[in-house]
Order: sequence, then structure tokens, then C-alpha cells
Amino acid sequence: MLTPTGEIVAAAQRRGAGVGAFNLITVEHAEAIVTGAEAAGCAVILQISENAVRFHHGRLGPIAAAARSVAELAGVPVALHLDHVESDELFDQAAANGFGSAMYDASRLGYAANVAATAAAARRGHAQGLWVESELGEVGGKDGAHVPGVRTDPGEATAYVAATGVDALAVAVGSSHAMTSRDAGLDHGLIGRLRAAVAVPLVLHGSSGVPDDELRAAVRGGLVKINIGTALNIAFTGAIRAAIEHDADLVDPRKYLRTARHDMAETVTKALRVLAPD
Repeated sequence: MLTPTGEIVAAAQRRGAGVGAFNLITVEHAEAIVTGAEAAGCAVILQISENAVRFHHGRLGPIAAAARSVAELAGVPVALHLDHVESDELFDQAAANGFGSAMYDASRLGYAANVAATAAAARRGHAQGLWVESELGEVGGKDGAHVPGVRTDPGEATAYVAATGVDALAVAVGSSHAMTSRDAGLDHGLIGRLRAAVAVPLVLHGSSGVPDDELRAAVRGGLVKINIGTALNIAFTGAIRAAIEHDADLVDPRKYLRTARHDMAETVTKALRVLAPD
């Protein structure tokens, strides 16, 4: 059932749980994520990033419609979230395409410019009923994300949330996007200080590279929305690669996409069980 993002996050926060937010690229991703969430009996967030929209020829409508349909038919609460949006034009399309939330990413800008751009986006988003997330610090993919100097400062985070009016804050605490190994160590002391300093829900990006015990500790420490993408693609691509290597004459994509979707769904189920409260 399609459910507002804020409701799902608030419910997880009350239970002391994390909510899994999974990035999708194709309709098979959406189906796998929801199937995995149904197996775990957990609410879930379907995320479409600006990069994924670019893959679909820059058109949000078709992939958003597919994800929305999958969400509406789901047996668990499912939210739609537009992720890592740097384009004002794309951000402003979110509500009209059924999204309950969007992450406006001005993290490439200096602090003052980030505040100004994010505050303007939050005002526009709130006027359309969106729950708005943003990022402070550098959750990189290839450069610098594990360097303490680029992590989120609690005092700055307090001021940033007050100045921008955002509903959730993605923080840099040691994870990194696009990791294919699971060896990222999180700064749990910093997580605690951020939780004490910031009133809105905290978000962890780049969670695919974080081991299960670290994720459990992060949720106990106050992180709520846990973003996962690369782990799904590892499962999906691995299944396709194995199927084609097993049968060099295989040409019907349904035969390998079915297995890939199944393996991705299992990855989602396992992740959601890690994020559930003890």
C-alpha cells in the first residue's frame, strides 16, 4: 500500500527500528524490493535517484509510474522517495509523480550556498506536501568519505536543520556510496552526538558497505532511514552472470531476470531483518 514516507519513518522511530530505503533502477528492482519487504513483514521505501532518471532518458514519469503501481499493490506499507536530486526541475516533479518525499542534494556546494538552495527547495517541497531530506557532510563514493574531516559536525547540523527546515538529515559518519565490500566502520560516538543535537530523523547513505553488526549499532544509536543500493545490484548482476555462464545459449531475459529478482528480494529481506529492533 502506498504510504507517506514521513509516516513510515516516524513509525520506525517509535519502535526503535531502522527503515530500509532501497534504490531501484528497473521495474524488476521495484518488484524485488517489495517482495523482500513482504517476506520480512516490514514497511519499505522505494527510491529512484537522479542518476536512475538519467538512465531512463531523463524521464521520471515512466519509471515512477511503474514503482507507484508496485507500491499500491503491495501487502506492506511502501513509500516512494526521489533520491539525490541536484536538479531543481526534477525535484519539482516529485509530488506530481506520486512521491511522498525527496532528497535535495546541495552537498557539493559550500555551507552557505547549501543552506540557501536547500531552504528554497524545502519551502517548495513542503508547499506540495513533500517530506524533504538533505545532506550535510560528504558521503562520497570514491573520494574522502572515510576521512574524519568531511564528517558531519553536530553543531553545524543543528544550525543547518534550523536554517533549512528539512524533515530529515543524511549525515556523513563513515559510510560511502557504491562500496562492493562490507568493511566500512561507522563513528558511533559521532552518531550519538548527532542524535542528541538534531531533532529530525537521521539518514545513513552508503549502507551497502556497512557490516550487519555496525548497522544494528547505528540503528540503536539513532539512525532511522538506512539507504541501500549497491548490495541489490550485486545480487541482481551476480544472478544474471551465473545464469549466462551456465547456459551460453540463453536468450530469453525472463529466465535470468526471474532468478535475479528472486536473489535481490532475498537480499532485501535479510537487510530488513537486520534493521528490525532486537
